[in-house]
Amino acid sequence: MKAIDENAFPYHLDFKTISFSQHPQLYRIGIGEQGVLLVEPYKSEILPFWRFKTEEIAKKSAEMIWKLFENYLRNNDFVGADMARKFLQMGFTRARRYANHKGGKKYKKGDTDHSKGLPYPYSQGSADKGNSQLPQQIDAMTNEKARAADVFKQYWFKAKDNPLYLDMKADFRNKYYSKNQ
Repeated sequence: MKAIDENAFPYHLDFKTISFSQHPQLYRIGIGEQGVLLVEPYKSEILPFWRFKTEEIAKKSAEMIWKLFENYLRNNDFVGADMARKFLQMGFTRARRYANHKGGKKYKKGDTDHSKGLPYPYSQGSADKGNSQLPQQIDAMTNEKARAADVFKQYWFKAKDNPLYLDMKADFRNKYYSKNQ
C-alpha cells in the first residue's frame, strides 16, 4: 500500500464546498502555485485583482495583492498569505509565458493529446506538452510582458522571503502536518 504524502497538495478535496479560512487544517502548501485557482475564499478575494496585460497594470495588481498579503499576515491567516504569494508567483509565470510566446502557447500543435489519461492536475495541462517548443520571442527579455513579469517577481520574492510569512509557514507545518515525516 502506497503511503499518503501529507505534504502534497490535496487535489482530492471538494474545493467547491470547503472554506479554507474555516478549515485551514485541510490546506497544504504544495509546490509552487498548486491550488491557486481552487482554494476559497482566497481565490475569490485575490483573483479580481490579478492582471498582467501591461507593466502598469501589473504594478497596480501586484501592489493590491501585496496589500492583501500583508493583511492576511496581520490577521494571522497563513493560508491567505500563502495564496497571495501564489498569485504573485503566478503573475510572474504567466506574464513570462506571454513574454516568451506572444500567444501564450509554448508547444507546437500536435495530433496526440499528451495529457490524456493523466491524473489531475496533469490532465489540465497542454495537450501539446511533449511536442517541440515554439520559438521564443526575439524581445522576450524586454517586451511589455517581460516587464510585467519583473514587477510580479519582485513582489513574489518579497512575499516568499518575508520573515513573518516564513515563521507562519513553519508554525503552520508544525501544527497541521504529520509529525512522522
